[in-house]
Amino acid sequence: MKEQNVIRKDHEIPRRNLGATGEKVSILGLGGAHIGFPKSDKEGIEIVRTAIDSGINFMDNSWDYNDGVSEIRMGQALRDGYRKRVFLMTKFDSRSRKGAVKQIDESLQRLKTDYVDLLQIHEISRDEDPELVFGPGGAIEAMVAARKAGKTRFIGFTGHKGPDFHLKMLHTAMEQNFRFDTVQMPLNVFDAHFNSFENKVIPLLLEQNIGIIGMKPMAEASIIKSGAASAVECLRYVMSLPISVTLTGCESVKILEQAIGVARQFQPLTDEERTALLSRTAAFARNGEYEQYKTGTFFDATWRNPQWLA
Repeated sequence: MKEQNVIRKDHEIPRRNLGATGEKVSILGLGGAHIGFPKSDKEGIEIVRTAIDSGINFMDNSWDYNDGVSEIRMGQALRDGYRKRVFLMTKFDSRSRKGAVKQIDESLQRLKTDYVDLLQIHEISRDEDPELVFGPGGAIEAMVAARKAGKTRFIGFTGHKGPDFHLKMLHTAMEQNFRFDTVQMPLNVFDAHFNSFENKVIPLLLEQNIGIIGMKPMAEASIIKSGAASAVECLRYVMSLPISVTLTGCESVKILEQAIGVARQFQPLTDEERTALLSRTAAFARNGEYEQYKTGTFFDATWRNPQWLA
């Protein structure tokens, strides 16, 4: 697949269009969950600032990451002029307007900002989610109100359970004459073989010029543990897709620097490289064993905390 809308300068991380938003974002984005993993705030803040100083401008986060620690650390890191240098995104869980308003405002307080660039509703993973979000008193009302009030510039949604949930959300939005600015989903070389977001969802998003945010490029490290592909191959595979940004979690500066190196030296996979990588990984990926966020509930934070949806 061709690399889309790339802006590149020597030794810099390339940037791409974020759908029809008019924004250009780095092809590598910093995942928010992992900055809450280090024991000290100082280390989490160092990861964020090293990413920004290295040319990453897309910052991911969520109201529910690490009981708010990820947003708190991000807010601390974005002081001293760093906020102006990033495209800041966070997510919330509630399907109701009332709950969403509360979670959005809590996120802004933790992030120490008046607005985020992108606000996304998190973990669309149930058949009833689209109807709840778009129904009377649903969360979409809170998102539109937040945009009108200047608390966010753009609106999107995320999920990791399966492409059919994404498609239902997109079709429900179309029925309501609503257009999302972005959609986030797991994209990796295993996904290409099993219940695939790449094959089912990306074509519709490209057709509508919606910004595509890829996450879980290593399937929560399970691809690496399987031995099917290296970290560099995983990142190159996803960055070679026609998407805007690839989010990766980095719980240390060392891991971050490896990802930065891949982004700075990025060259899209050739057709031959892509074919060989897909052939090599097919047997590992066929039944979803290594994509447990699709097949189980361990990665479903809202399954363990249903009160967040209220």
